[in-house]
Amino acid sequence: MDAIMTFLQSTGFAQLAENPLSLVMIAISCVLLYLAIVKKFEPLLLLPIAFGMLLTNLPGAGMYHAALYEGGHVHWEMFADGIPLLTAEGTPVLDAAGKLVTESVGLLDVLYLGVKLGIYPCLIFIGVGAGTDFAPLIANPKTLLLGAAAQLGIFITFVGAQLLGFKPAEAGAIGIIGGADGPTAIYTTAKLAPHLLGPIAVAAYSYMALVPVIQPPIMKLLTTKEERRIKMRQLRPVSKTEKILFPIIVTIFVSFMLPSAAPLVGCLMLGNLMRECGVVDRLNKTVQNELMNIVTIFLGVSVGATATAANFLNLETLGILVMGVVAFGFGTAGGVLLAKLMNVFSKEKVNPLIGSAGVSAVPMAARVSQVVGQKEDPSNFLLMHAMGPNVAGVIGSAVAAGVLLALFG
Repeated sequence: MDAIMTFLQSTGFAQLAENPLSLVMIAISCVLLYLAIVKKFEPLLLLPIAFGMLLTNLPGAGMYHAALYEGGHVHWEMFADGIPLLTAEGTPVLDAAGKLVTESVGLLDVLYLGVKLGIYPCLIFIGVGAGTDFAPLIANPKTLLLGAAAQLGIFITFVGAQLLGFKPAEAGAIGIIGGADGPTAIYTTAKLAPHLLGPIAVAAYSYMALVPVIQPPIMKLLTTKEERRIKMRQLRPVSKTEKILFPIIVTIFVSFMLPSAAPLVGCLMLGNLMRECGVVDRLNKTVQNELMNIVTIFLGVSVGATATAANFLNLETLGILVMGVVAFGFGTAGGVLLAKLMNVFSKEKVNPLIGSAGVSAVPMAARVSQVVGQKEDPSNFLLMHAMGPNVAGVIGSAVAAGVLLALFG
């Protein structure tokens, strides 16, 4: 009978009474799974994030222990000695002999080390670089300014979050949502505010999926019909030498200027150099496919593991979701407005719609510029022009993350 009672008390149903809010988190994870599978909202990352959220909130599963990473540090001694069990009041549990009762680390505890140490986002950036063509940016360097202007949302939200009571490091992690770059948001948040990783990751990837919904109204509000009809001349051909030199020069320049951005920018440019040099085709294919896919699974599940009821079900999460939209909106507006300003001083006009592509949701934001432009003039082709600020936005968001890490990391 004692064995039966012990078994019943060990089930998740019995342990649910200690943390009933885990049911709410399980329901939220199922909603996110629905959005990933049925609505196809960034499914490659939202699906593993949602399932990681499901796993970490299963009562009694013990897959993730926040105590291992309390205070923003990895408590390596617990990986070796075990994690102390605590009562509901927070006091350690002792056995009959007065010895501290511990439990072993879980699967997600180990996988999360790749997030905490900044490994997964950098590996994904190698794959992103290998799949990115910087030729439109090289052919029209001034579009780099549009990518920089689109980071406006990061810093406006950074200031706004502080006014709402968030600490500077937390505000920086929230603001990075405006860069519309999931790996950068995860990398920055893991360093600055790991307790906010779950809601920030969900917000970042959800809004990236909603680019075609969020951006067009802002683009149309800030431009006239005549501006949306501006045609740009065809981009010049870019030589192979330029394509090879570009990632090397950018890595050196950015790393000298902002060493804290070197991991992200360096990995991005390493992937791009693999693409352009033409001598490592096998490695190029690997980082774009096998490596990218494996790391995406680990990253998504690990990030979802941080979305416990204590971290997710609070007013902070609601505030993060709202500020994420604000950051994204200001980023879009920043790129469009700078393009309009450039037209005041430049003889060769720029279609302001391509400025909205400065947020680094590659290539979705560039496609939105193309779609909105062709609604005004079906003969206008903006896609390749929009790819310039679009890929510049990837560099810009990494640099913005480096600034925040240098200040508060």
